[in-house]
Amino acid sequence: MIKRNIKSIIDKWLFRNKILIIYGARQVGKTTLVKQILSENASPNAYYNCEVPSIRQVLETKEPSLLKREFGAHKLIVLDEAQFVPDISQILKIISDHLPEIQVIATGSSSFELAQKTSEPLTGRALTFTLFPFSYEELGQLFRPSERRAQLDHWLRYGMYPEIVQASTADAQILLDDLSSRYLYKDIFIFENLRKADVIHQLLQLLAFQIGNEVSYHELAKNLKVNEATLIRYIDLLEKAFVIFRLPAFSRNLRKEVSKKKKIYFYDIGIRNSIIRQYQATQFRPDRGALWENFLLVERMKFLQARLQFPNQYFWRTHDQQEIDYLEEANGQLVGYEFKWQSKKKKIPTAFAKNYPDAQMNWIDQENFEDFILEED
Repeated sequence: MIKRNIKSIIDKWLFRNKILIIYGARQVGKTTLVKQILSENASPNAYYNCEVPSIRQVLETKEPSLLKREFGAHKLIVLDEAQFVPDISQILKIISDHLPEIQVIATGSSSFELAQKTSEPLTGRALTFTLFPFSYEELGQLFRPSERRAQLDHWLRYGMYPEIVQASTADAQILLDDLSSRYLYKDIFIFENLRKADVIHQLLQLLAFQIGNEVSYHELAKNLKVNEATLIRYIDLLEKAFVIFRLPAFSRNLRKEVSKKKKIYFYDIGIRNSIIRQYQATQFRPDRGALWENFLLVERMKFLQARLQFPNQYFWRTHDQQEIDYLEEANGQLVGYEFKWQSKKKKIPTAFAKNYPDAQMNWIDQENFEDFILEED
């Protein structure tokens, strides 16, 4: 079993009077993670699958004495897919206030119910974590360094969901298509009462072809024949379901800088490829630069979270097409990164060098990418 990087962080917060909430897309391994945590804690504990109607009914009470009777002597309880319990935020608050001896871990495959309805009542009572698909770093537990590099093409094509990483190419495609068509957006339709599945899928197809480029909400809305407000709502829902994420533009209000645009990427590149049905080898793909950029951004995100580092993240571009793929800003320091499939001539954009002379600049390619997403030995 691969030990998830986030687990050591969660372990440190057990039994410290905090409800721990783990978000993540379906099939990323949340249940495996919480069951591993349960197995390593000898005190009486219990696991509740909140997708089961009878379990939900038991947990719907807001009476502390009834909750205490249900939990009994258990010191650690897991509420898996907790967003299915009505008024889950209030129930978690009651447990925190009236049963402080119980450590609760709640998971959610979307952040709709948990994020929208727990943020205020659980202020100061809860910590949230996000579980991603496997990271390149975590897969070092399965593969030696040379083997891991050899697997890179497979992961750029099929992604890094737990079921996918060691599957054959034929099995990987079947599993991935099943995941992207049946499970990934399930909560969007359950909680948001959306009926136009075809519009969501068409939106994802359009976004899949635009990774690495700025997206125009106006153009997307026009193509989908929906109004712009509806489009933004759909994008927000897909982001909350951990399908896509947005990267904003960096600007200090210089006249030539793009300031209001965003780029949109996928949390898993295999999902992106499944949506557009493109699985060919990376070296033969015209979109390999975009794949590479998406892969590196997500792996960097996983790397930073595992180290509890949360810099501001941007891209930079001017109206005359000078650009930098990715920027991090932390403690007053600005660091830029250019992602290249192959090593090329290194040149800092003139406008960026002029306006941000103290910024650092790095170029990431196939030769040095591990320095960007792995801890130095």
